[in-house]
Amino acid sequence: MLPVIFNNQLFRDLLNNDFTKDMEKVFRRNECDLMKTDIKENDSSFEIHIDLPGFKKEEINAELKDGYLTVSTSKNLENNSEDGKFILRERYSSNCSRSFYVGDAVSENDIHAAFENGILTISIPKKEPEEAPKKMINIK
Repeated sequence: MLPVIFNNQLFRDLLNNDFTKDMEKVFRRNECDLMKTDIKENDSSFEIHIDLPGFKKEEINAELKDGYLTVSTSKNLENNSEDGKFILRERYSSNCSRSFYVGDAVSENDIHAAFENGILTISIPKKEPEEAPKKMINIK
């Protein structure tokens, strides 16, 4: 228990200065900490499970390019509130992405994704890379 002289206003005034705002930027959680990932290997495929709590399906993008599957998210929160002033703000706008090498043999049609209960599940079949045809070179 704190004495009455140590009320919430004292700490709010103490913590509401430029130094603490700058330190908040330094110690803010890394955006990619938001994308906790598990990868499981089965006999015929790989399953990627990515935690994305608080995101909607429309805020998640997946792209396959040059053998890399990139999952990216974008969250925009309004800074202004018409009905009051924020005293504490732990949620913030962010962009985050992670890339996974899946190989050149995998196409967009092979990958299946589902988003349910804040978890993105991606299934990627195992495919052996196609061997390039051998070309014989004549030596003179």
